[in-house]
Amino acid sequence: MKERMLRVGIVRALAAAGVLAASGLISQTALAEEPIKIGWLSSLTGPLSSAAVAENQGVQYAVEEINKAGGINGRQIELLTRDTAGDPTKAVNFAQQLLFRDKVNFIIGPVNSGESLATGPIAAKASVPNIVIGSIDELTDSKKFPLAFRAINTNTQWIKSANDYALDVLKRKKVAVIGDTSGYGTSSAKTAAELLKKAGVEPVYSALVDPNKTDLSDEISKARAAGADVLMPWSAATGLLGRLLNTRGNMQWDVPVVGHPALMALPIKELLNKPEYWDGVYAAGYVSTTYGTDGKLPERTQALMDAMRPKLGGEINFTFWWVALGYDTVKVIEHAVKKAGSTEPKAFQAAMESTTGLDGVYATYSWGPDQRNGFPDSGMVVNRANTFKDGSFELAPQ
Repeated sequence: MKERMLRVGIVRALAAAGVLAASGLISQTALAEEPIKIGWLSSLTGPLSSAAVAENQGVQYAVEEINKAGGINGRQIELLTRDTAGDPTKAVNFAQQLLFRDKVNFIIGPVNSGESLATGPIAAKASVPNIVIGSIDELTDSKKFPLAFRAINTNTQWIKSANDYALDVLKRKKVAVIGDTSGYGTSSAKTAAELLKKAGVEPVYSALVDPNKTDLSDEISKARAAGADVLMPWSAATGLLGRLLNTRGNMQWDVPVVGHPALMALPIKELLNKPEYWDGVYAAGYVSTTYGTDGKLPERTQALMDAMRPKLGGEINFTFWWVALGYDTVKVIEHAVKKAGSTEPKAFQAAMESTTGLDGVYATYSWGPDQRNGFPDSGMVVNRANTFKDGSFELAPQ
């Protein structure tokens, strides 16, 4: 009996140390009993929590769905969720715990790009695959971060889709670019101006505004005096965007506003002085959560909505694309592990690099040896801001 217990203990110790079943020291059955650990860095509280809470619904649902179906290659998923509260320091501390103490096989997140800039190098150092859901371009690099694969679109894709709509659909050429003074707002405003210049359009007015500034009359008056025929704000701060729309409305300036997806975030509605101040506002969005001319959502989106609706509580009162993204991050891991037949990082990398046309709910993904951004340009659209219904939006006028 003691001898048997000793053998079991040795097997478990070797499994915990990551010894491969192929070595002959651990049977495939013993390995299959080890869970696949996924670390989930999410800002479930704090100023960035609205998107994270929705993403968390999708992550958890995917884990439950996969585990009920028998797991991945016979192994259950163990989800280790950590609330960063949107704080890069907390994100770093939790990432180190998950990677070096808890020995997770994969990391999803963080949600916020600023946190991801801090945690990405840590995951790379630990040689643990990271599913990136921050949008700024610097988070992926096939040489610096070979195991980091992005599921969300890039910030450039957001900006380009908005620029194309303003220039090509609305036919506006006198652009006012307004960013906030955060790292994200500053970088995005700069990128927006650069892309406009490449399209032959020099902004007539540019400004960076403290996201907590309460009075925007000076900036909006200057944009109007400069002859701007479209306002293009690049900020995720809904409070700032709400004040911008109120200022425009109070000035009775009928100029379209085109920009960041936060322009159509539900909190904006409660910030407006008048409902009509949301008219003429357009934001970068997604094919997956846009109603077609037939009034229907894409089939995969509708199927996930229907399956999750009992958990979500009837009509969906938050942006569903975050749920779809969270769900897809786990399904991407499932796909690559099944394709690789292993959770070994290099095998996972090879599986991801050879993945093209993977149908998710949020998007259809393709990666490659030098391509770490899986979201296609064709997955982007521009939505009309005040059309929210059951988690999704209408297409902007074409």
